Amino acid sequence: MTKPLQLKAPAKVNRFLHITGQRPDGYHLLQTVFQLIDLEDHVTIDCRLDGAIVRTNGPSNVKPDDDLVIRAAKLLKETSQTPLGCNIHLEKNIPMGAGLGGGSSDAATVLWGLNELWNTGLTRQELMNLGVRLGADVPFFLLGQNAFAEGIGEILHPIELPETTLLVIYPKVHIPTVDIFKSPDLTRNHPAVTMSDFIESANFDQFGSNDCEKVVVQKYQEVAAALDWLHQKAPLSSPRMSGSGSSVFTALEPNLAKILLNQLPNQWIGFVVRGLHRHPSYNPSS
Repeated sequence: MTKPLQLKAPAKVNRFLHITGQRPDGYHLLQTVFQLIDLEDHVTIDCRLDGAIVRTNGPSNVKPDDDLVIRAAKLLKETSQTPLGCNIHLEKNIPMGAGLGGGSSDAATVLWGLNELWNTGLTRQELMNLGVRLGADVPFFLLGQNAFAEGIGEILHPIELPETTLLVIYPKVHIPTVDIFKSPDLTRNHPAVTMSDFIESANFDQFGSNDCEKVVVQKYQEVAAALDWLHQKAPLSSPRMSGSGSSVFTALEPNLAKILLNQLPNQWIGFVVRGLHRHPSYNPSS
């Protein structure tokens, strides 16, 4: 038997998020810049000879059919026709329903790990094609580097971002993405931008906006309060929400980020994180 794989599944933030349209099937068209950050879940995978897919820990209220890591493993098993199975142990550090991509990152890491463990030999692009069937953010984590994204999030253009320290605040609110994208108040006609617009902007932190933010702050006072707190404590920064919420973040000088983390109200959870250039499992030859 091969040794268990121990892998890191990093979170992401959206530096901006514009909703530019909606497809006939209901999926929203968007433009965003995904940035990997070093807030990470830890995934341990080992091989089973009996073909079973088993998650050895996890929330008891989540059905296997709704569990992205189980769905990812089953999808790769069905695609590759391998007789092998696996045990999956997941140590969660990324809050759920926080707009940080934790579930998508875990699913991508399982695909990445099992492709190696089962020796299924899929290319990165083939894994990304599978990943989009699990969720719009999954291909980004399989790309393995920061990206300007379009379409429903699956059209990805690698982008280099400067070294960044971020203060991320999770106001302990779980926001179902589908509720935000169903809202009649959501902007769905943001004028399109180009990757060059972003790269050539004077300040990445102030570029664009998050179109979901207006809807979320109207429905969730905790998110509005966290944004207000950042605006008051760091008035020269540009706080915004990540994804469809509930986490908010801003780029800060490292020492200031640590000072503000220590001042954070007790009802919230905060993280001082660094932007990553590459996914911890990134392999340029895959």
